[in-house]
Amino acid sequence: MRIDSSAPTRIDLAGATFDIWPLYLYHASALTLNVAISLRAHCCLQPRPAGGLEICSEDTDRAVDVAHWSQLDDLLELGLVGRILRFFEVDGLSITTRSDSPIGAGIAGSSALDIAVCGALDRWTGGTRSDDELLALAMNVEAQAIGVPTGVQDYRPALYGGVAAVELGVDRIRRVALDVDVDALNRRLVVAFTGASRNSGLNNWEITKRHIDGDRRVFDAFERIRDEALAIRRALLDGDWAEVARGVDAEWTHRKRLAPGVTTPAIDDLIARARSAGAAAAKVCGAGGGGCLFCLAPPDATPAVRAALADGGARLLDCHVEPRGLVVEVHGERHRRPAAE
Repeated sequence: MRIDSSAPTRIDLAGATFDIWPLYLYHASALTLNVAISLRAHCCLQPRPAGGLEICSEDTDRAVDVAHWSQLDDLLELGLVGRILRFFEVDGLSITTRSDSPIGAGIAGSSALDIAVCGALDRWTGGTRSDDELLALAMNVEAQAIGVPTGVQDYRPALYGGVAAVELGVDRIRRVALDVDVDALNRRLVVAFTGASRNSGLNNWEITKRHIDGDRRVFDAFERIRDEALAIRRALLDGDWAEVARGVDAEWTHRKRLAPGVTTPAIDDLIARARSAGAAAAKVCGAGGGGCLFCLAPPDATPAVRAALADGGARLLDCHVEPRGLVVEVHGERHRRPAAE
C-alpha cells in the first residue's frame, strides 16, 4: 500500500498574527484573509518490510532511521514530522516529504506539510479523525516543534484550499469561503521569494508579548489592521480590485508598526521596485522579516512588476490560487476534503 498526500501553502492578504490566542479576543470582529496557492507540500507513505521508521526530507537532504517510533526524541532533526509520528505511534513505515516552496518562505510551508502528513497518517491508521481534530493536532504539534504559540489561520487553507476569511470570535473560530473572481485575482497576483528566510514564530511571539504587556502602539496597529481586513473582505466580494489593493497597502503600513523586524531595507527596496513598475500594493507574507512578498498589480503591469522584482534579486514563484485543499491518494483513489462554510 502507498499513500500520497499534499496540501497547499498560502498568502495572507490581511489580518495575520490576529489568529494567535489570545490576541483576537481583544479586538472585536477580528479576522484573517488568506488565499491558498498552488505551491504544495507533499508526503509519501510506504510500508517498510524491515520494520522501524525511515524519514526522508528531500528539501533538506536529511534522513532519519529508527527501529521504533519511541526512539523519535524531541531533538530529532526532522522535529515536526517526528512529533507527528510519535503521536500516531506507527512503525513499519517509510515517509518521504518535500515542498514546492522555498525553506523559510513565510507562506506556511511547515503548516501545509503538517496537514499533509497528518492527513496521510490519519488515512494510514483508519481515517477516523474529523477536520477539527486534524486542525487541532496540526496546530498543537507545530507549537511543540517550534517552541512558541502557533495561530489558527495557516492550517485552514492547507486543509480546504480556496480564498477564505477566518473569523476569530470569543465562541468559535469560523472559516468562511469567499466567492471571489479567482481568474481576476490570478491576473493581478505576483509572488516572489526575497531570498532571506525568516522565523515567523519568533516575530509573532515578540508581537504577542508586546500586546499582552500593554503596548498601546501595538494595540492601535492591530485595530487598524482589523479595519483594513474588513474593508478588503468587502472589496473582494464586490470585485473592487482598486479597493483591495488600497487595503493591502494600508494593512502593510500598519503591520510595519508592530515590530522593528517586520520589514528590512532589502524588503523595502523590492517593494519600491515593484511599485515603480506599476504594482498597486505589495506586502510581505506572514510575520515579515524575510520570506515571500506578494504584489497586486493591474494585469497589464504584472510583466513589468515581475521583471522589476527579478532585477532586484528576488526569486519569482510561479503559482496561482489553489482551489484544492488536502488531497490524499490511496492506490490511485482520491480523497478530497470539502470546503467548509
